[in-house]
Amino acid sequence: MKNLFVIALLMIQPAVAAKLEYNLDAEQVAENTWFVEGATEDFSFENGGNIVNTAFIATGEGVLVLDTGVSRRYGEELRSLIEATTQQPIKLVINTHQHPDHFLGNQAFTEAPIASLAKTQQQIEQSGDAFAENMYRLVGDWMRGTESITPDQVLEPGMVQMGEHKLEWIELTGHSGADLVLFDHTTGVLFPFDMVFYQRALTTPHTPGLKQWRSELEQLRQIPFKLMLPGHGPAITDARALDQMQAYLDWLDTTFTHAAEQGLSMTEVMALPIPEQFNSISLRQQEFERSVFHLYPDYEAAAF
Repeated sequence: MKNLFVIALLMIQPAVAAKLEYNLDAEQVAENTWFVEGATEDFSFENGGNIVNTAFIATGEGVLVLDTGVSRRYGEELRSLIEATTQQPIKLVINTHQHPDHFLGNQAFTEAPIASLAKTQQQIEQSGDAFAENMYRLVGDWMRGTESITPDQVLEPGMVQMGEHKLEWIELTGHSGADLVLFDHTTGVLFPFDMVFYQRALTTPHTPGLKQWRSELEQLRQIPFKLMLPGHGPAITDARALDQMQAYLDWLDTTFTHAAEQGLSMTEVMALPIPEQFNSISLRQQEFERSVFHLYPDYEAAAF
């Protein structure tokens, strides 16, 4: 009986190990520009934490890597994918903000400069290890060998020419307190990263406020993009993602304001119905409840 159990374990282990592959795929969405789309899900062992969109641009003088994913394993697979897609060397790696699914793949890119906004660099230095520990709890073995690596360069907002691409870096704050946005003037591709979620409910643990986020969405509307690659959700060629974000943020802000004025408890707010217009958005109930936890106490304080 013991031998049969050992044999069963040996048969199971390769199957488990085989699952620990992200099988990343790069879709060319514009000239020299590739999009790696993640699931519109929550972190789980089943998806290995691959819920984030990353991207890369082969600029002509090297590859610009836009976020490195959720784990060392993700970063290594992303690097292999880049090397299989273009012969250009990796010139610069960007961490767009402090959330773990965007920078915990940095270990795979330490031979290249890794840059972020100054505040993002500070946030990752302060909280990166805690983020990594939490991801271990959420997705388990997918995180093996993953350590937090802080960006080693500060990126300044403004216009820069990188090879054949004229790039504009924009500093916003609405999602995480320090949010980098990229507009490629050469291709017309806008990378708002987690300033925009599309068909996936937005997350709010570090927003400085819903009104701030809403205001900055108006700035994004002024950019003459041809294609938008959000931080979560599918690529889109028009303003529907911005419309969805704006409507959802408006509803959250109005709901929390009225609930606080009525003296509702957090539990009562969590039980409020979500409008049918948001039925297409994944994780809407989970993220709404989390947003109540993150934000509602401030609305209560303002009301009383």
